This record gives sequence, C-alpha cells and structure tokens, in this order.
Amino acid sequence: MEELVKYFVKNLVDNEQVVKIESSREGDEIQILITVAPDDIGKVIGKNGRIAQSIRAIVKAVSAKEKIRYNVRINKDAD
Repeated sequence: MEELVKYFVKNLVDNEQVVKIESSREGDEIQILITVAPDDIGKVIGKNGRIAQSIRAIVKAVSAKEKIRYNVRINKDAD
C-alpha cells in the first residue's frame, strides 16, 4: 500500500526526493504517514482537502478485501 501512496504523492509534488512514506501497525489498523517538503504540502492536501480525500478513498477501495484498516495522515511538520 505504501508504494501506491508513494506513486500518487510523487506525481503531485515538485520535490520528489523529499517524499517519505512511513507505515506503522497498531492492532488491526495501519497508519500511513506522508511527509513532503513544506512547499509541496498544499499540492498533497489540495483545495478544501480534496486531493487528500481522494488518496484516502483510493486506499480504502484497494484495501476493501483486507481485514486491515488503513489510516492515511499527512505530516505538516516536515523539515
């Protein structure tokens, strides 16, 4: 799932080298944390959060058959 999210995010941002996707498991839920350059944060969130919502919807659709829930978060405190 990380690779799918990384693919989408890298195609949205200008500075691909800074993109970092991390995941951690907490019970039956996997947290996916997206970190990008501060200048690119708006491109990942989108107007009114529409791009972020779309990424979350795609992740939810792809993982529908799994018994694991994914939670996608965007790190706003990138270096």
